[in-house]
Amino acid sequence: MARFITIVLDSGGVGALPDAATYGDASGANTLGNVARRLGGLHLPNFERLGLGNLTAIAGVAPSAQPRARVARLRERSKGKDTITGHWEMAGIITQVPFPTYPQGFPKEVVDEFTRIVGKPPLGNKTASGTEIIEELGAEHIATGRPILYTSADSVFQVATHEEVVPLPTLYSWCEQARAMLVAPHAVNRVIARPFIGTPGAFARTPHRRDYAIEPPPSVLDTLAAKGIGVHAVGKICDIYCGHGIETTVRVADNRDAMEKTFELLERVDNGFIFVNLNDFDSKYGHRRNVRGYGDALEALDSLLPRLESLLRPGDEVIFTADHGCDPTAPGSDHTREFVPFIHLSEKPGEDLGIIEGLDVVGKTVTTAFDGILCN
Repeated sequence: MARFITIVLDSGGVGALPDAATYGDASGANTLGNVARRLGGLHLPNFERLGLGNLTAIAGVAPSAQPRARVARLRERSKGKDTITGHWEMAGIITQVPFPTYPQGFPKEVVDEFTRIVGKPPLGNKTASGTEIIEELGAEHIATGRPILYTSADSVFQVATHEEVVPLPTLYSWCEQARAMLVAPHAVNRVIARPFIGTPGAFARTPHRRDYAIEPPPSVLDTLAAKGIGVHAVGKICDIYCGHGIETTVRVADNRDAMEKTFELLERVDNGFIFVNLNDFDSKYGHRRNVRGYGDALEALDSLLPRLESLLRPGDEVIFTADHGCDPTAPGSDHTREFVPFIHLSEKPGEDLGIIEGLDVVGKTVTTAFDGILCN
């Protein structure tokens, strides 16, 4: 029994899906392609060798007639363009009914119940960029202690508080209680604690974010765990699946830290599934429409691939994929509904597989790798 590593480039889309307009997207979304085009090209020699350039036109990344990996574009089957929907589909859960969203803010009954939990009414209650609403309402929050409540185009209930005003355990408790209260018809897919520090004009979010996801149905992770295959989560993976099927988890500060934690796991774990989320692409660069930052993060990840490959043993397999798009060249600050990459590195010859229906091919590929155990 060997190791299987799946690394999610959170928001790393490779071209708009045919139904993107249904989700409010402007035409032409292509997260990786547009970042490269806007920057005049990216230097991604290792991803180029694997076959990334076969998936969409990426300036500086040539397509390969003989890619090292098996590569494809995955077409999402679920209804949505958010983190939970994408990650759940990878693990075999297809979402047929979109999670509720609140473009006009949360209704009175939701706000009143959250006020009861906190003891004072929240500020905000609108759709907003996280960094912008902190700048807008951070000073008032500090003065009053009232939490900042906001949402986005996604199905999220986000609560921002200053760490010196609201202790982290208190913020987490508020969010846990909010998670419990948000049932149908207001069963948002995530409640997110968004702590920050600093002073007006210089606020900064901290790495102490916590995600409280809606409980998932049984997934590939549960199947693996039931057969004694250890699932090791890196980053927000554990939060996304509410810990279901996960043996160990580690929180991270940023993409680099996530990869370092992955390397540490590869140095000490002899078998099992390592599931990694690289959230900076989405939260720091995609939503903030920071094209330069996104490109730099891609090049930084590419530079780490030789180290990753050096830690692989015979029989190990790796998938690079994404959960949705978040094109930093697109209008607004929301996710974009896109094809996502499937880059499967194993001992099999590489090939271009074209378009594959469903992100669940990720979970199917993982279970296939462990078939000898799963069939016992």
